[in-house]
Amino acid sequence: MAAKPVLYYFNGRGKMESIRWLLAAAGVEFEEVFLETREQYEKLLQSGILMFQQVPMVEIDGMKLVQTRAILNYIAGKYNLYGKDLKERALIDMYVGGTDDLMGFLLSFPFLSAEDKVKQCAFVVEKATSRYFPAYEKVLKDHGQDFLVGNRLSWADIHLLEAILMLEEKKSDALSGFPLLQAFKKRISSIPTIKKFLAPGSKRKPISDDKYVETVRRVLRMYYDVKPH
Repeated sequence: MAAKPVLYYFNGRGKMESIRWLLAAAGVEFEEVFLETREQYEKLLQSGILMFQQVPMVEIDGMKLVQTRAILNYIAGKYNLYGKDLKERALIDMYVGGTDDLMGFLLSFPFLSAEDKVKQCAFVVEKATSRYFPAYEKVLKDHGQDFLVGNRLSWADIHLLEAILMLEEKKSDALSGFPLLQAFKKRISSIPTIKKFLAPGSKRKPISDDKYVETVRRVLRMYYDVKPH
């Protein structure tokens, strides 16, 4: 039996959460090593396994992969979540890229001041409901299928559901006015592997709290309101 992938990151969402989502959706069990001290991080740096001195890092299939997009690309390709041909892959990349733009506004959220969180929340909700959600609503309307690409589950669907749920944590009615996305959310959430990941007790991480922020700052020696790598 092949070894389980091992994920090296903090005990929180950050850039690793999309990797957890993709593995879980593929039905792949994984293990995690949480960075909790500066000494742990320095040991990884000294070992040379962090190619660009950053996490996330994932051990999988005998490789030690860094760079979030490279990791996600590999997982999507390995587990048939990356389309059946080059054209479908291009569409998946395009949709994932758009969703990444939206999620990027949320990634730094835990590290902002209370005042900036209010401003950022209003900003990201406006962007989602005026730019990103209308685009995906149109995709679903135009082809009339259950999934974004090729009428089968792909990385694009998984990534969009993750973003939708993150935004609904900030504004519970964010999908009002987008009936096809509402149905999409229900449909993708009901896929057995994803339903399991969304259930209590899974390895899905909760909203990042002050403890997570403090740990990241301490380990990476962050002194400003910036997001982790």
